[in-house]
Amino acid sequence: MVTRPKLLCLLVLLLSSCTSFLIDPLDNNIIPIAKPEPAEVLDLFTPELASIPAPEKKLSVAIYPQSFTDQTGQRLSNSMYASFSTAITQAPNTYLIRALSRAGSDNGGFFDVVERIGLDSLTKERQIIRSTREAFEVDENLSPLQFAGLLIEGAVVGYESNTQSGGQGARYMGIGMSKQYRMDTVTVSLRLVSVSTGVVLLDVLTSKTIYSASISQDVFRFRAKGTKLVEIEGGNVRNESTNLALQMAIETAVIDLIEQGEEKGFWSYKQL
Repeated sequence: MVTRPKLLCLLVLLLSSCTSFLIDPLDNNIIPIAKPEPAEVLDLFTPELASIPAPEKKLSVAIYPQSFTDQTGQRLSNSMYASFSTAITQAPNTYLIRALSRAGSDNGGFFDVVERIGLDSLTKERQIIRSTREAFEVDENLSPLQFAGLLIEGAVVGYESNTQSGGQGARYMGIGMSKQYRMDTVTVSLRLVSVSTGVVLLDVLTSKTIYSASISQDVFRFRAKGTKLVEIEGGNVRNESTNLALQMAIETAVIDLIEQGEEKGFWSYKQL
């Protein structure tokens, strides 16, 4: 039988261990909840994309607002308990433009990505510049907009939740511990289309696995005579970021697109 002093000692030990488990970034490799982290500038998550040789001639590509979207019809979530989710709405276009503009070893020298997402705003601003120059009789022509010879299209075509899951646990005399994991999969499709002919030149399909894991400990005690119930729970859930997984899938698709185009002779790498 567990006496009150022993039970109190057990509670103190468990609570202290749970506290250190939640905020100690060294022993548990998690971000401390007591210390706010500064913002950071995200770089490419696929270094191979930045190391691709530059082409003989830079390629101009365009991505329209509806050219690359989320077609899964859901809010993508990789939380094991659905405690939070990420709406993937503008992220596909944003990540694709970022990947294309940074592709190539020559400081992002593989593609010229022309602006089409904010084309209305760009056109209105050019009209303002043109009308202002005419009103003040400024003899300076406005440079024409650069057109693209290639269109990039595609979508986030699939998000399979809980493609694989499992775990293990044990309990003895009301004290137990359990571990769980889950795997989701996001799938991305890309197409390269010729503006002059409308022919789909290349198509790519990539997928990325998203991992989630949780660890929990609990203590349960019930005393019938005194009708006292003691229950303590502690744990930690680690979720791989859905946005970062999507970014990696898109960057991998761009790498495959460039390599396929070089193999089929649509472009060639610059000779050093």
